[in-house]
Amino acid sequence: MLIATWNVNSIKSRIDLATRWLQEARPDLVCLQEIKCVDEAFPRAEIEALGYNVAVHGQKSYNGVAILSRAPIEDVVMRLPGDDADEHARYVEVVVSTDRGAVRVGCIYLPNGNPAPGPKYDYKLGWMERLRRHAAERLALEEAFVLAGDFNVIPAPKDAKRPDAWVDDALFLPETRAAWRRLIALGLTDALRAADENGGVYTFWDYQAGAWQKDHGIRIDHLLLSPQAADRLLAVRVDRHVRSWERPSDHVPVVIELAA
Repeated sequence: MLIATWNVNSIKSRIDLATRWLQEARPDLVCLQEIKCVDEAFPRAEIEALGYNVAVHGQKSYNGVAILSRAPIEDVVMRLPGDDADEHARYVEVVVSTDRGAVRVGCIYLPNGNPAPGPKYDYKLGWMERLRRHAAERLALEEAFVLAGDFNVIPAPKDAKRPDAWVDDALFLPETRAAWRRLIALGLTDALRAADENGGVYTFWDYQAGAWQKDHGIRIDHLLLSPQAADRLLAVRVDRHVRSWERPSDHVPVVIELAA
């Protein structure tokens, strides 16, 4: 079972790239972030034509998440619990069935938090605490659970080509990394780190200052696994080549393979 995450940075602008990659990679389930459209504007027909069911939680011009699944989608949850006043479209969760039972998948687009300090950073840290509490509740179910998406967190210096350039950024501040560690400490496994302890693996390259050409990347797109999902982990890959396609997203897909 192939599960992927990809911040597509506008699904309407990049539907051709998205369908090209879906046909090439053939994932079973995909978490998309920054779709940047309302539910009704999501290019559902093009995606469904490739054999996917779709769950969308959109927002006009900003944010937005979606899950594409070859298997039927059940138990859809829109929005991260914990703040009824939060109207940002940043979380959707589904359950899909496999030969080894159900897999629950949460797709997240975690707030950027810049400029920090400030209200946006406070929102980021508050969102991360809500995520931690929700993940703890899901882990108590003792089922295969995958939390995937753009976390806007650089977990460690080896996750940036130039960590010194990020020391004052909300993605890398000590409070951000501490919140990340509290999340991991629940018993979640960082899939890529379980497969590769080395640095130099990135998932995002800014459009500015030749970051892609210089490989000035960072790793901020992650898949976190419950113990029941981690036990089924077979492989992890980053589809780096997608960043070289015409008019790409600044993120690339990350794909895990779980034993079916």
